[in-house]
Amino acid sequence: MDVKKLFEEAGQLQVFDHWDSLNVEERESLLRNLGSVAGRTSPVELIERCREALLISEVNGNVGTQIEPLPATSYQTVIGNEKVRKCYWDLGLEAIVKGEVAVILMAGGQGTRLGSSEPKGCYDIGLPSGKSLFQIQAEKILRLQDLSGTEHAIPWYVMTSVPTRAASERFFEKNKFFGLKPSQVTFFNQGTLPAFDLTGKKLLMGSPTELVASPDGNGGLYRAMKDNDLLSDFAAKGIKHVYMYCVDNVLSKVADPTFIGFAIKHKFELATKAVRKRDAHESVGLIATKQGKPCVIEYSEISKELAEAQDANGLLKFRAANIVNHYYSVELLQRELDNWCANLPYHVARKKIPFYDNKTQQFCKPTSPNGIKLEQFIFDVFPTVPLDKFGCLEVERAEEFAPLKNGIGSSNDNPETSRAAYLSLGTSWLKAAGAKIASGVEVEVSGRVSYSGENLCQYSGKTFDKSGIVIEENPF
Repeated sequence: MDVKKLFEEAGQLQVFDHWDSLNVEERESLLRNLGSVAGRTSPVELIERCREALLISEVNGNVGTQIEPLPATSYQTVIGNEKVRKCYWDLGLEAIVKGEVAVILMAGGQGTRLGSSEPKGCYDIGLPSGKSLFQIQAEKILRLQDLSGTEHAIPWYVMTSVPTRAASERFFEKNKFFGLKPSQVTFFNQGTLPAFDLTGKKLLMGSPTELVASPDGNGGLYRAMKDNDLLSDFAAKGIKHVYMYCVDNVLSKVADPTFIGFAIKHKFELATKAVRKRDAHESVGLIATKQGKPCVIEYSEISKELAEAQDANGLLKFRAANIVNHYYSVELLQRELDNWCANLPYHVARKKIPFYDNKTQQFCKPTSPNGIKLEQFIFDVFPTVPLDKFGCLEVERAEEFAPLKNGIGSSNDNPETSRAAYLSLGTSWLKAAGAKIASGVEVEVSGRVSYSGENLCQYSGKTFDKSGIVIEENPF
């Protein structure tokens, strides 16, 4: 590979402006790193994809006449429908018993906005037990294995990033994998993409020997699956169904049998969960159709009238809020993964990007946006799936969605709201089991004890009159 020629053809010779100042080892490092970038996508194609992303970002997307809610054949709620929930649960649990279910966790982010330098999964949201997000989620897998009685350990694929990989692995090892078998946990990295100046025409240097690189967005999952050959691993383990979720949702029902059973029952190849919008103007992406194809639309894409429109039941017509929690059939992944990797569009984010000026040979830290980061969105594959193979399951927000996005003291989606949601759910389970909970008291129920409110009948009649109690069994 003639790296210099590839970058010259793309009009990017500026990345070699400091070539004469580099020693032999540094030159080899620069060529190696540039070659790695070109090995993923040619520099010419990168420039073209950035141009396309800029054009997309400039389009005013108010195309409400092309947008419709999902049809009833693709959309169902389990809120208040215990009979349907139980049917799906049994189907999903059967798949777990057979060893056909795997879990993918997207955990590439750092806890920077939370005031932590550790991976977000290591974060302690302030529960009485002091458990991290990783531990909370691992315990749900353990409980589900116990509930199902399966002889198959549920495989857990943890997608990290270059900055979080080593720290995540150390954290798992330090905590003895939270009781899981080390062999059932697989770490793999998402990729990175180079950054551009604001024109989208010039690549930025991050150091004398590297381009600026940033994670490729949640849509990078598909490339990471391909690069790490997860499909071969699925085949070797007999996996047919994949549950995917994000590390920052403390309430995610990891490997949820109900969701998996929903997809199995209706033969959906790709499915997603949704919660109801809090109100007509909540700033969330919505699961819908555009020109007859499933998609996620931004709240800014629909008019005020459409946002406030109601259906025959008095519910918002567009109410399916996206929570980035998906189901994939392995058959779909085997058929479409290469296509997704080749054709998934890029999106632009204008950011303040520290960079190395290789003309002045100085590092620069801008105070205003100076460049573009490219990223891919996981839901951009939705339109490639036929509508009759796509499903959306509406679930209760208080039971399944409490994202951790912002730092302590922020207005929402912060450690305090995540903690409150987790404790409130566990406390509600105890009340439903017949426990007496004093006003204002919150009790933490370990995921090792109960997955979704079961196994708590022994607390019927018991009084809890102070907060801070942890109901815990079988600590790892």
